[in-house]
Amino acid sequence: MFKTILIVGSGGFIGSVARFYISKLNLHVDFLSIPVGTLLVNVLGCFIIGFLTGIADKSAILTVEWRMFLMVGICGGFTTFSSFANENLMLLHNGLFLSIFLYTGLSILLGFTAVYLGYVTSNLL
Repeated sequence: MFKTILIVGSGGFIGSVARFYISKLNLHVDFLSIPVGTLLVNVLGCFIIGFLTGIADKSAILTVEWRMFLMVGICGGFTTFSSFANENLMLLHNGLFLSIFLYTGLSILLGFTAVYLGYVTSNLL
């Protein structure tokens, strides 16, 4: 159990640091008041986890330990939706209702699309 915690924690550290740097786009890119950095993190993370799921489904190349590290650790640390919910709350507080619907809709639509494309892409290998 301790080994699994270290594997997941190590991946989580990497994912969280990557998320921190990509989310800095929120400070530099303004598109209809949408947090672009977080949107990018969520869509990219969805693609990566879809890709890894596709690889894991068709091959034994990803051991349980690698899945824990990559999918639970890195992707889990990278793609938390707590920021998503909090940013929607801030948009609500600022009365930016169109931005809430656009941001939420794009996150869901592009996230599901990215998971699907990641999975399909993994099948091309």
